[in-house]
Amino acid sequence: MAQIVGAFAAPHTPFFPWRVETEGSDCQTARLFAEIKKRFDAARPDLVVIFDTDHLNTFFFDNLPIFAVGVTDHFTGPNDEPRGGMKVHTIPSHAGLAAHIRRQGVDAGFDLALVQDFSVDHSVAVPLYFLTPDFRMPTIPIFISGHVPPLPSARRCFELGRQVRLSIESWKEPLRVAIVGTGSFSLEVWGPKIKRGTSDGVPAPEWVTQVCRYLENDQIDALIEAATEKRMLAAGSAGGELLNVIAMLGTIDNKVPEFIAPEMAHGHAYGAWKGN
Repeated sequence: MAQIVGAFAAPHTPFFPWRVETEGSDCQTARLFAEIKKRFDAARPDLVVIFDTDHLNTFFFDNLPIFAVGVTDHFTGPNDEPRGGMKVHTIPSHAGLAAHIRRQGVDAGFDLALVQDFSVDHSVAVPLYFLTPDFRMPTIPIFISGHVPPLPSARRCFELGRQVRLSIESWKEPLRVAIVGTGSFSLEVWGPKIKRGTSDGVPAPEWVTQVCRYLENDQIDALIEAATEKRMLAAGSAGGELLNVIAMLGTIDNKVPEFIAPEMAHGHAYGAWKGN
């Protein structure tokens, strides 16, 4: 039977690979990703399931599912031009497990769109760059629409995570699965909530602090209640990416994280939880 051996919160800021290559292993981003990778490697996963929000590169306004599962043997990325010095990679996946997750989810009442011929943007490629730098570990992306209203509710995303856990645990092949939830808690990109002339900023740093407090103290119900669409969108155009972390939390028993650390300049946090 497959099992979840660890869960991880990680950002996907597109220029982070370039930053770490330029500034070296002592910069904050490198040190925080190193803390995550140390725990990721210790979990010895065979496969990654990543909850992410596409930035209108894989999907667009004419085809924008709330939830979707990538079901294929491999996909490519990043597809949004070379970002942060990354090359485009062919990333292996696991079509059988992905199809099983989707079928079990649909049977449980989740409307999971099927995506078979696709590529991914930096929201998947950046976490893999730091966690699986050879890009050889099979990865299943589960897309959550976190940018364009209406957003799915935080409760629904948490319950989706719970269902993904049940689906993984009902898979008969002995796989060790790592779950990744990726995104920002407060981030505005080219929008009115930041200083004119800047490309991005963190309009709600107090929300980042509050979310981290909920995570540190395993106050997941309180986080879900607080993470309304209005509150997330007030935290910036990418504020709905918090839903990816909430879905990740649904895949594990309620636990205090082994590690949680914000990177306030970019409105996100890094975290690691033990598996089930």
